[in-house]
Amino acid sequence: MSRIVPTHLKIIRGNPGCRPLNQNEPRPKGDLKEAPDYFDEELKTVWQYAIDNAPPGLLKKLDASVLETWCVAHVLHRRALVELNKFGLLMKAPNSGLPIQSPYLPIVNRQALIMLRSVDHLGFSPASRTRIQLGLPAPGAGTDWEEIATG
Repeated sequence: MSRIVPTHLKIIRGNPGCRPLNQNEPRPKGDLKEAPDYFDEELKTVWQYAIDNAPPGLLKKLDASVLETWCVAHVLHRRALVELNKFGLLMKAPNSGLPIQSPYLPIVNRQALIMLRSVDHLGFSPASRTRIQLGLPAPGAGTDWEEIATG
């Protein structure tokens, strides 16, 4: 299954596939800043962490739903992991008393998968960072995204 990588990430990475860059790619406006009003304090803290640590200009208002998904998955993963650590991997079944898997384990696993899919769309993954070449704009890249690559 092939992954579609946004042009700005290709430029930051030095266009490793050497494919022609889309010079007419839509460029979303407005940097992403404030967390949604309905977020609780924990979610707002995770949101701000992402905003503070993403490359400048990378996250736009249009990316809000993907970042929201990542934040929610991150917080739910952490909360379920706390409970999993508290109660362990196995619990006694209420009716039989036999050992069963903790109900928190599937939550931890599912939220981890959601987080991994979200980071791929946001350019946050460690694998993405190994391909980033800051300060070296892609040859022939005459887009606004060069500012991201050169800082």
